[in-house]
Amino acid sequence: MDKGLLNVEVTLPASMFEGEDIDTIVAEVEKEGIEVKKNDDGSLTYKMSKSKHKEMLEELESGIIESVEDMKNNEDFVSIQDITYNDSFSEFTIIADKETYENSMDSFVVFGLGLSGMYYQLFNGTDAEDYKVKIQVKDEATDEILDEVVYPDAWEEEA
Repeated sequence: MDKGLLNVEVTLPASMFEGEDIDTIVAEVEKEGIEVKKNDDGSLTYKMSKSKHKEMLEELESGIIESVEDMKNNEDFVSIQDITYNDSFSEFTIIADKETYENSMDSFVVFGLGLSGMYYQLFNGTDAEDYKVKIQVKDEATDEILDEVVYPDAWEEEA
């Protein structure tokens, strides 16, 4: 992220857009009053006013908090008892019922949290080479770590 006197520039790595239609993304972002530059490496650089940047960070933060609350209270994710996170959304801990978690599709929550955390960090100024989101799933009864995923490393391992 580059903060000038009036504007902020944020570069999102190409990996954030794999499988997406870049032109559609650019058009959507530009509708929000943000300039977008396509870089040779596939990354996109967003240029916006400081006030727009602050507004986006606040929207991202409230969106993540709302999603976490939805995940905790959603009847579709029956194993999840609680989700905690740090202020930068670089670490999440999911407290789950082990047996129910291991026999469900609740692990999809991990991907959503990882993506949200990465996006927030990039907009908050973490360098594209340094951003990481660690998600641990712990058993509610024993505190045993059932799963640990670190993004974007997990994407690279799947590729």
